[in-house]
Amino acid sequence: MFVQKGQKIPSAPAEGWLSDGRQVLHFKPAIWNQWQQELEITSGQVLRDQAVPLLQRRVRLSRERAVELWRQRLAEGWKPCTPQWQPPPPLEPRWGR
Repeated sequence: MFVQKGQKIPSAPAEGWLSDGRQVLHFKPAIWNQWQQELEITSGQVLRDQAVPLLQRRVRLSRERAVELWRQRLAEGWKPCTPQWQPPPPLEPRWGR
């Protein structure tokens, strides 16, 4: 994504990819303004016989939770990687949030 251990969290949105060789996470800014900052996290599973990972789940997390997840995965041995698929269209905003 954008944050290594000990680095300051950037104020501008950034896209990033992490993988442990079996799973892939795609971090993409979804909402980014002075009142609300959210990233959409898409997870996928690497399949040997497929060109792209099998997309499994998409969620939206606050900027703070997304950075926490990124740092946690790095501590577990995940590595930044190149884009693994063409991202799907963004999720529709939920009413009443």
